[in-house]
Order: sequence, then C-alpha cells, then structure tokens
Amino acid sequence: MAVYNFGSINLDHLYKVDHFVRPGETMASQSYQMQLGGKGANQSIALAKAGADVYHVGAVHANDHAVVEELSAVGVETSFISRTDTATGHAIIQLNKDAENAIILFAGANHTLSHDQVNQVLDQVQPDDWVLLQNETNQIDYIVQQANSKKISVAFNPAPMDVDITQELMPFIDLLIVNEVEAMDLMQVSSIDDAKSALQEKYPELAILMTLGRDGVRYLCGQDDIHVEAFTVVPVDTTAAGDTFIGFCLTALMDKRPIKEALTRACAASAICVTRLGAAPAIPTKQEVDNFLVEQ
Repeated sequence: MAVYNFGSINLDHLYKVDHFVRPGETMASQSYQMQLGGKGANQSIALAKAGADVYHVGAVHANDHAVVEELSAVGVETSFISRTDTATGHAIIQLNKDAENAIILFAGANHTLSHDQVNQVLDQVQPDDWVLLQNETNQIDYIVQQANSKKISVAFNPAPMDVDITQELMPFIDLLIVNEVEAMDLMQVSSIDDAKSALQEKYPELAILMTLGRDGVRYLCGQDDIHVEAFTVVPVDTTAAGDTFIGFCLTALMDKRPIKEALTRACAASAICVTRLGAAPAIPTKQEVDNFLVEQ
C-alpha cells in the first residue's frame, strides 16, 4: 500500500519579523533561511517519516538537483518528479513573534504537470493505494477524474482554498482534509459548528478531517463525530503543522490503526513540529512521535 502524492515542491524563503509588513512599510528581518517546502513536499516528507511508502509526483527546475535529493534522503520515491525550464515554485514566508505566518506563493514548475505525466503515474497505482492532492499544482480536476475512473481512493487537502473547484470535486473524493477556516469558506458559513453541520448534511458518506489548531481535530463520517484534543506545547513556527498532521494521520489510517489512535498520533507529530523552526526540517520522525507519546 502506497501514497502517490501529486504535490507542490517549493523553496521557502523564511523571514523572522517582529510583525507582518504593513502597506508602505520597509522592515528589516531578524533572520533569513531558505529551506525545502511546499504543501506537497511537506506532506510527502511527513508520510515518509511516519513510515509510509510515498511517491512524489511533481516538477522542479532542471538545475534544482538538491531539492530532489533532499526528498530522496528521507525516503520519498522521486522518480515521478519531472525537470523543466520553469523556475521551481517558491514561497515568501513572514514569521512573526507570535509564531504566526503570512505566505506569498509563486507556482512556477508546480503548474507544469501534464496529462501524460498523470496517466503514466496512475497506470501504476494499485487498488489499495491512495492518491493525495493539494491545491498548489495544476491538473487537479483531471487527476481526480482519472483516479475516480480507476476506483483509486483520493485524499484532498484543498489548500489554498478554491471554493468552486473544491465543491466540484467533493462528490469524487474519499477523504477531505481542511482546517477550520477552509471548512467555513467551503460551506460559506461563519462558525465552525455551522461548517461541521453543513458538511455532515451535504456529504454524509464523505470522511472529513477538520483540523482546529490549538483545539485539536475532528473526524466526521456518517454518524461518527470524533474529537481529539491538541497537545499543549510552546509554539515556535506553525508553518508545516497541518502538513505534518496529514502525513502521520494518513499513514496511521493506512496501517489500519483505530481512527482515534490515528488522530492522536497525528496531533503528537504536529505538536512536535510547531516547536521547531521551518517547514520540512521541522517534521519529526516516527520514533520521535513514539517517544513524545510515551512522555505524555
């Protein structure tokens, strides 16, 4: 059983700042780092560190060998990453003193996926494998359409949120993963409770993971409504917390762990992640999560 992650690969330019830059303001940063990131790459790394077999499907500029090597080094299969003449995607990230972030994305090579590349990958997917998607690449609708026709399970994390695209795809996915803001935007309501009720009413057969930040996570499916509290830690950087949660939770579900155990493991992984600076480098290993849970 494997995950085929059609996901973004970014170079993250991370600036630590006192506060987010305001219109017309010029401000010196306290520090700067360039790291591997992108929701897709982060989720592939989290999956690999959690113990899953993961194939990353994406694209980078032909000269960015180190990016692919970094993914390979943590156990991500990279043979489906194409090299292009388009610049590798990147993100400009401001991280303030409250561990909040503001992010500007440039899609770059992430939007160069082709139908041929998608078909080549899906032709190798086995019936018990999963396809994982986010909203930082192109061809999302085509990937879902083709996976659906082959009866391949699809997990979709529609971030950044595009309400129209996401609503169109909802009937054709198996697992939706959203945070509380994305859930409210998707259902066009102004409270988390209203979003939960609307999702359950409109999509009763769909499995939904709704991450709630410091309030933990909810799992909704049919009559199931399971809530797991977040672990209390002192946050440093929340950039990859959601991606870490997704990787560890999906791995645990594929390992046939009970849903509450899967959610707890994923919350533990996210808790460790937010105590570290950066995106991909902050994602913990499976052993670190095991140790954290024993300590808790």
